[in-house]
Amino acid sequence: MKYTYTEKKDTRSGFGAGLLQAGKQNPNVVALAADLKGSVKMDAFAKEFPDRFVQVGIAEANMISIAAGLTLSGKIPFTGTFAEFSTGRVYDQIRQSVAYSGKNVKIYAPHAGLTVGEDGATHQALEDMGMMKMIPGMTVIHPCDYNEAYNATLAVAEYNGPVYLRCGRPEVPNFTPADKKFEIGKGEVLQDGKDITIIAIGHLVYPALEAADILAEQGISAEIIKISTLKPLDTECILQSASKTGKVLTCEEHQIAGGLGESVASLLARNLPLPMEMLGVDDEFGQSGKPQELMDLYGLNTTGIVEKAKKLTYDF
Repeated sequence: MKYTYTEKKDTRSGFGAGLLQAGKQNPNVVALAADLKGSVKMDAFAKEFPDRFVQVGIAEANMISIAAGLTLSGKIPFTGTFAEFSTGRVYDQIRQSVAYSGKNVKIYAPHAGLTVGEDGATHQALEDMGMMKMIPGMTVIHPCDYNEAYNATLAVAEYNGPVYLRCGRPEVPNFTPADKKFEIGKGEVLQDGKDITIIAIGHLVYPALEAADILAEQGISAEIIKISTLKPLDTECILQSASKTGKVLTCEEHQIAGGLGESVASLLARNLPLPMEMLGVDDEFGQSGKPQELMDLYGLNTTGIVEKAKKLTYDF
C-alpha cells in the first residue's frame, strides 16, 4: 500500500487543532458551542481566545442565528455541536438565516454517522450531508483523517461562504500528509487502477485502500478516489476515472439516499451511464453499539468494500 499510518487519531481533534491555528492567523475567527465545548474540541480555542468564544448552551437554533449576525461585523464564526443537532434541529435557521442570505458561517458537525457508537440512533446523523448539500450555496466537506481535518479547517476559515464541515468521533488511521494543503472541491486519486473505480469519503477512505490491496491479490485492479468535498463535487476527477475503468463503487458512512452515492449516480446518469454500486446505510436508522461493531454490522468496512467491488466486477 502506498499510504500507511503510524497512529490513529480522531478527525474532531484535527478540527480542534485547526480551529486554534485559524484563530491565531485571523482575529476575526470566532467560535460558538452548544454546551459541548469539550466534546466538539473547541476547548483549546476557548482557553486561548476567551473573548472570541461563546458558550450558547443547549440552544442550537439560537447559536446559528447568533453566528449569522456575527458575520455582519466581519467575523468568521464556527458553530459546534453534534452533527444530528447541527442539521436536523436547526435546519430552518441554516436555510433562512445563513444560506439564503449567503452568510459566512462555518457549521462544524462532529460525532457524525454510526461511529457515534453507544449514543445510538438518536445521535447518529446519517442524513446530514444530504440535507446540507441540497441547500443552495452550501459547501459540504467531510475529511478522512486528523491531518486532513486540520488542513480542511484552515481552508474553510479562508473560504468566503457557508460551509458544512462534518467530522467523526473515533480514532481512525492518520495517513494523509500533514503539510498537504486542502483544496475545497478537489478529489484525489490515491491509487491508480483499471478494472473498477472506488470512490470513498470520510472514515471509509482508508478501508478502501485496504480493499484495493485485497482485490489486487485476486486479480482486480481498483482505482481509489478520495472525495472529501461532497459539494461542489469534483466531476472531472470522477468522470476521468470512470471512463477508464467502466465501473464505479461509492463508499460512505451515511444514508445511500442523498449522500455521495446519489451525487455520483446523478453525475454518471447525465454524462457517462455505466454499472455502479453504492455502499452505505440503506434506509435504516443506526443503533447502539461500539463504533467498529456497528460499521461491521452494516458492512461499512474493508470486507464490505471488497465484496461489493467483486460483485460489480464479476457481474459486468
